[in-house]
Order: sequence, then C-alpha cells, then structure tokens
Amino acid sequence: MPDAFALVALLVATLRAATPLLLAGFGELVAERAGVLNLGVEGMMLVGAAAGFIATASTGNPLLGLAVAALAGALMALLFGVLTLTLRANQVACGLALTIFGVGLSALIGLPWQGTPITGLATVIWPNLDAAGPLAQQFMLLDPVVWLALATPALVGAFLYRTRRGLVVRAVGESHDVAHALGYSVLRVRYAAVVFGGAMAGLAGAYLSLVYTPMWTENMVAGRGWIALALVVFSAWKPAWLALGAVLFGLVTIAQFHAGAFGLDVSPHLLSMLPYLATVVVLVLISRDATRLKLNAPAALGKPFGAAG
Repeated sequence: MPDAFALVALLVATLRAATPLLLAGFGELVAERAGVLNLGVEGMMLVGAAAGFIATASTGNPLLGLAVAALAGALMALLFGVLTLTLRANQVACGLALTIFGVGLSALIGLPWQGTPITGLATVIWPNLDAAGPLAQQFMLLDPVVWLALATPALVGAFLYRTRRGLVVRAVGESHDVAHALGYSVLRVRYAAVVFGGAMAGLAGAYLSLVYTPMWTENMVAGRGWIALALVVFSAWKPAWLALGAVLFGLVTIAQFHAGAFGLDVSPHLLSMLPYLATVVVLVLISRDATRLKLNAPAALGKPFGAAG
C-alpha cells in the first residue's frame, strides 16, 4: 500500500500535469461560450511555448517569458479572428490551419534554441517553508502558474455566470442576432473572447517549456491542445466539469511515472498512450449522446455573424 507521502506526491504531480489543460481548456471555453470554435489550440500552445522560452533564455526573466507567451498566443488568436470573424472564413478549416501554422512557426523560431539551458520559474513563494511538514511542503513548492490554473475555474465561472459581461458573452454565443438587436457589439465580444483564449493557450504552452520541463523541444505540447478541446465538449461547456476532467486527464498523464509506487506492473508504453486513448474513448462516448450535446452547446457555436458588429 502506498504511504501518505506517495499519495500527496501523486496529487501534486497530477495538479502540475493538469495545469496546461486547465489554462488552455478554460481559454477555449470562453471562446466557445461566445460562439467561436477555435481548433487551433495546439498551434497557439506551441507558439506560446517557443516564444516564452526564447524570451526567457534571452532575458533570464521567466515572468517576462510568460507574458511574451501570452502575447504570442493572443496574436495567433487575433489572426484567427480576422479570418473567421471579419472575413467570415470557415472556423473549422481556419482552426486546423492555425494548428499547422503554429507547428511550423514554433519549430522554425525554436530551432536555434534547442538544448539551451534556462532558469525556470521559482517555486518557493511561501514564507516559512522550512517550518512546514514534509507533506505541506510538497504543496507549498507548487509554482505560481499552478495556483493560477487552480483559481481559473472559479474566476471564469464567476465571470460567465455572475457578471454582466459574462452574461453578454453567453448571450452572443446563444443568439448573436438577438444580442446585436439589443445593441451589443457581437464582433467586439467575440474578438475579446478569442484573444483571451489565445492568451491562455500561449500561457499553457509556456508552462510546459518554462516550468514543467524547462527546455524547448519541437512539438513538446504533444497533443495537449487537442485534449483541452475534447475536455470542453466532455464538460458540456460547464466550468466545474471541465476542471474535473482536466484533473482526471492530468492523473492519467502522470500514471506512467507513479505506477511503480502503487505496485502496478503495467507496460510503460501502454501507460504513455493512456491520455490519448482516454481522449478517443471520451469523444466516442459523448458523441453517442447527441441530445446532450445539442442541449448544452452554445446555439450559435461556429456560426458566422453577418451584420456589422
């Protein structure tokens, strides 16, 4: 039987693995709540990871690297917004193109920086760390980005369901024509939601290259952007379910590294494919319940708005 220390270590590792999914997933949730389907999360995360790493390696300041990564993701999302919101191009095609573009761009700008050592984000943010017990110390050593990711579900949920601006975002996602008739700028709201989603995706990518594994490697996001997209649908566009799904996927992701501590004799190759296998299984299960998807999905999701915003 694993001891308490092993269980806490597993929980801490799960929270770290869930952090990029939480950040990218809630960014995409806000965009989709506004009626915009952006399938370019993977590409925005990769560009954010590369840009954040380059900025950190150049300046030695990981906080600046996080800011640059968020800006890079926002600019990628802005490009998507121009194509789909202003020029009214197909959102699915543009999202896929954005991912392909992000894969190539990140590989290009990150190529000279492969193997470059950096000092990652400091994790000691609590006073009197030495006075805490060994179990508490594991939580106190979580970096600030993890704490931000853990606060994101409450912050986004409060914004969407307890503020006037959140109500406008949801109204635009449900019926952009009605929102426009009431005097709201549909395009402005959707641009803001899309850019926010891009900034969160860029921040999620930077977490991988600056904190989780402080290095730059081509395609290091490794499909997490697609998992974040699947989680939004799996959660039925509800913040609480999205947070739970991200944590569960985080647990599946790090299972391969902690299986031995729990006495599980499972092939590491099987464990490494579990996150992607779980994604496929989840998508198959939720696609079988078409009624649930229709009832919970924003009614105007993926639909272009024709009037001037």
